[in-house]
Amino acid sequence: MLYGIVAAAIALLLSAFLTGLLRVPALRLEIVDRRRRWPVPLSGGMAVALTTGLVAGVGDRVGAAPLGTGVGSLLAAGAGVGVLGLAADLWRLRWWVPLAGTAVAAAFVVPYGETGVPGGVLAAGWIAAVTVAFRGLDHADGLAGTVGAVTAFGVAACAAVELMDGIAVLLSVLAAALTGFLLHNWHPARAALGAGGSLFVGFVIASAAVFARAGQGIGIGAGVLFCLTAVACADAVLVVLGRRLARWPVPRGRPDHLGHRLRRLGLAPRAVTVLLGAGALGGVLVGVCAHTGRVSGGAVLWVAAVAAVVVLVLVRLPVTPVFRPRQRSSDASPQVTTQLRVRNG
Repeated sequence: MLYGIVAAAIALLLSAFLTGLLRVPALRLEIVDRRRRWPVPLSGGMAVALTTGLVAGVGDRVGAAPLGTGVGSLLAAGAGVGVLGLAADLWRLRWWVPLAGTAVAAAFVVPYGETGVPGGVLAAGWIAAVTVAFRGLDHADGLAGTVGAVTAFGVAACAAVELMDGIAVLLSVLAAALTGFLLHNWHPARAALGAGGSLFVGFVIASAAVFARAGQGIGIGAGVLFCLTAVACADAVLVVLGRRLARWPVPRGRPDHLGHRLRRLGLAPRAVTVLLGAGALGGVLVGVCAHTGRVSGGAVLWVAAVAAVVVLVLVRLPVTPVFRPRQRSSDASPQVTTQLRVRNG
């Protein structure tokens, strides 16, 4: 217990330090998020992955917090998925390459002894889907880090109930590392996760959740896993459904995620992050209580119903190719004002 607290504190400080330290090399090597108006270095992803692996590895090596059987392989597979995501940041790989690589990595870490082969195949597919969904959350300042930290703490709680101390410490360290990263990623962001960081975070969280629920029944297990990752799942469903209805290619990106649509309603960037973070916290609390048996399966259905209503309401909002917040005429130059008028028709 004491080591877990110390490890989390070290992870928070180390992640914040590395995120700032790696900003300059990331800018010089052009490892940046080019979707924004100005280049934002992707130093956060590298910092979170390095911090999580270093702190958890040292704890395992000195015997203070042994990771346990299979958890070291999980962390190694997560690192491999993170490297694949970094390659996608640098060279814009085809959309199916990170998905296929994540699915292969998931197939190697699923505990088939507890899930069985059919359940293990379903679990590997779920891990790959949630990992890609977490990558989709990296579209707004602070969102992926906030949702990831909340979810990681929830999975750590589930693992602690099952006396899986290694997974509990690993997820606590990951949550603390994401919190340190958020010091640089809160709006306006000075660093971002990128595909490398978001895929690493999503893979470790999803795989650890499968470990915590393995062997406890597929029905309620699927409900708990959904509650723990409700915001990421809702965002993925919203994107796929919206693009299919608009006859837009699903792999081709556009501003139609949860954060984009909430901004269309007039919410400020920080308000979007706080709102979705609160939603993630609500889902995580229900998931943890369902995992421990404190609430019935009906609570899981309520979370699914709320997520479905949010998706069905937001999918009706129009999506513009480029979103630009309005500026006051006194703050904008005549040229910018003219451009805004042209874009707005």
